Amino acid sequence: MKVLVTGGMGYIGSHTCVQMINAGIEPIIIDNLSNAKQEVLNRIEALTDKRPAFHLGDIRDEAFLDSIFTQHDISAVIHFAGLKSVGESVAKPLEYYDNNVNGSLVLARAMRKAGVKNLIFSSSATVYGDPEIVPITEDSPTGATTNPYGTSKHMVEQCLSDLFVADSEWSITLLRYFNPVGAHPSGTMGEDPQGIPNNLMPFIAQVAVGRREKLSVFGDDYPTPDGTGVRDYIHVMDLADGHLAALKSLQNKAGLHVYNLGTGNGSSVLEMVAAFGQASGKPVPYEVCERRPGDIAECWASTEKALRELGWKATRTIDEMTQDTWNWQLNNPQGY
Repeated sequence: MKVLVTGGMGYIGSHTCVQMINAGIEPIIIDNLSNAKQEVLNRIEALTDKRPAFHLGDIRDEAFLDSIFTQHDISAVIHFAGLKSVGESVAKPLEYYDNNVNGSLVLARAMRKAGVKNLIFSSSATVYGDPEIVPITEDSPTGATTNPYGTSKHMVEQCLSDLFVADSEWSITLLRYFNPVGAHPSGTMGEDPQGIPNNLMPFIAQVAVGRREKLSVFGDDYPTPDGTGVRDYIHVMDLADGHLAALKSLQNKAGLHVYNLGTGNGSSVLEMVAAFGQASGKPVPYEVCERRPGDIAECWASTEKALRELGWKATRTIDEMTQDTWNWQLNNPQGY
């Protein structure tokens, strides 16, 4: 089976491609390399003995997408491509709506033209906004988002929901990720953000390896046990396996399906700092800064639905998340 993977050279996409190839599925990768490196292809090949097809291009380019669907007999699409920083989205809302919302609409149009109606969309727990109750279930209210990134994901969810209402032949799965961290256990693939990291774990790793002086902890006055934000951190390999489970399910049934992908447990920023210090054997220096706009106090998933319907659950621990991140950073101090 051939599956188009948009943003397949990125952090989550690349790890998912490795698991797909290992499962006998052929990924066709498209990526504009705005937040990824071509070296990723070599790493995927080294891990799987197969080099996936790669096309350099942008999901907003409809003619480019049409050519990909013409060249390959594609059965389904996993749509990772998008901008993903909460803080940056507050500063650059138009870029986020253009890339994430417009890009998804162009992709859906190209799929409709090609008669490909199986789609898995990378959504986000940010669609829930600042939750009144945790853990968050798939039925929790969405839409009261706190930043343009989350709003862009919610908009795409709404567009895809309306698409299914208009044409019930579609099989659309919305995967709401919580906080992906970790790296491939081989230490050859991991998260390699361009510039200053927006996410906690690569920032911690770059401090530990000596690339940055200290970690910025944004706020220690949240109503949480230690005052820092609490999140549901999930290992990227568990997340990749979640996509395989969704892909398997997608083939069996038309419909609109929604799943949280998390562990069901919350950890604070300072707990993650301590765990990383243990994994690396080095204390991670940090300073407390003001809260970032758009951030919330706490957020973790109810994972029962994914277990019940997809047979999937996250199994990797915080220790594995931090150890695998450290192995990746140690082996690749400057990234790819």
